[in-house]
Amino acid sequence: MSIDWAALGQVFGVTLVVTVGIVGLFTVGIVGTARTTQQEGAAAGAGAPGAGARIGAYAAFAVCAAAVAYGIYLIVAA
Repeated sequence: MSIDWAALGQVFGVTLVVTVGIVGLFTVGIVGTARTTQQEGAAAGAGAPGAGARIGAYAAFAVCAAAVAYGIYLIVAA
């Protein structure tokens, strides 16, 4: 039995990069939905997220969901 260490290293590298990327993108989505607009006289952290932050957050969540769906497709289709 022989192990192809180069292929194993490639799988590990791609998995690490994609995992960190998806987690980072999901974090951007969470921050985008939690971001608040500064209003005069309002306490820090009060208010709803701006429209641009909300749209960006939803786009980040959509990309994460698409990546997960593609991964499930790859597992099931094989």
